[in-house]
Amino acid sequence: MLPVDVYINRRQAYLVLIDNRYGLDKMLKINHIYLENHHISTTQVGNAELLDQFRRDVTRGLLSQPKRLDAKYFYDENGDALFQAIMKSPDYYLTDCELEIFKDRTAQLAQLLHIDQGPIELIELGAGDASKSIHLLRYLANKQIRFRYIPIDISAHILRVLSQELSQQIPGIQIQPETGEYFDSLHRVTAKSTCRKAVLFLGSNIGNMEKNQAAQFLRRLHQMLQPGDFALIGFDLKKNPQTILRAYQDRAGLTSAFNLNLLQRINRELGADFEVKKFQHFQNYDPLSGACRSFLISVDDQLVHLNGISIPFSANEPIDMEISQKFSHRDISDLAFRSGFRRVGALYDQKQWFVDEVWRAK
Repeated sequence: MLPVDVYINRRQAYLVLIDNRYGLDKMLKINHIYLENHHISTTQVGNAELLDQFRRDVTRGLLSQPKRLDAKYFYDENGDALFQAIMKSPDYYLTDCELEIFKDRTAQLAQLLHIDQGPIELIELGAGDASKSIHLLRYLANKQIRFRYIPIDISAHILRVLSQELSQQIPGIQIQPETGEYFDSLHRVTAKSTCRKAVLFLGSNIGNMEKNQAAQFLRRLHQMLQPGDFALIGFDLKKNPQTILRAYQDRAGLTSAFNLNLLQRINRELGADFEVKKFQHFQNYDPLSGACRSFLISVDDQLVHLNGISIPFSANEPIDMEISQKFSHRDISDLAFRSGFRRVGALYDQKQWFVDEVWRAK
């Protein structure tokens, strides 16, 4: 297994629901390979540096107040399998909503990106299997629009497979894969070419950041683009709180098992002694702020040992696990303003639960 970066969160696992409904059955192979190569398992990778980083992050998080764990470590082999099951849950709406936009509103997406104004580079941050963007790529190819697709991902292997699959499905497509972190790769791309650009950041990945972090991320993105370049960003919208809660606290208990699995991983890879049965998953959604948060709650007073350190837990004490931010239209407008973009247009799924916004750099 190849060493991989640890910058993966719940939306970057790319275990999307791919089947023949979307005409993407060939992409199943990519999903399988992505699973094989994106377990952030320090023992499997055999990388001492990753193991040390995992240990430092866990220790620092559990000694902080409030206690927290980083969601990027959810994805060992068991975590991957659990997340795949979550994505198949009928209550987990996010993936289907955005796929609907890319499948059914492709022409409008192309129009908002001013595709007809000459050659353009489409840069996808965290491309994975390109299961959504392939609809746009195929549309542009059929319209004989001149474009180059630049997928950015932390796995060189998945990019090689993606390039092969897209070359088969869209003959003649120009692909320039870039391996690495988002901004490092984007810097390389912008240094090589002055061509018009559109950066795709899909799946409501922006929601896995606190609001201030999201604003900082988008400001940095804006700084790397030229006036007139575009950003296409997916946002999960505020909606009925029960709909949101059902997506993250499914009736089968998959999300609970997904969160608890991280404690089992810490035991296995770092030698801790969490008694997993003494923790319960708790999901919270605040309809005012739009923050949907996952916690693990200690059910008793207890002591956990890690790296020779005794870490006390009080009964009912939480571990902050993950945020999945939901956005109002005002939130989105504020983010665009704070980051220096001008909003060009927006496309919604039929239920108006999810929006893909097109912004233009000033």
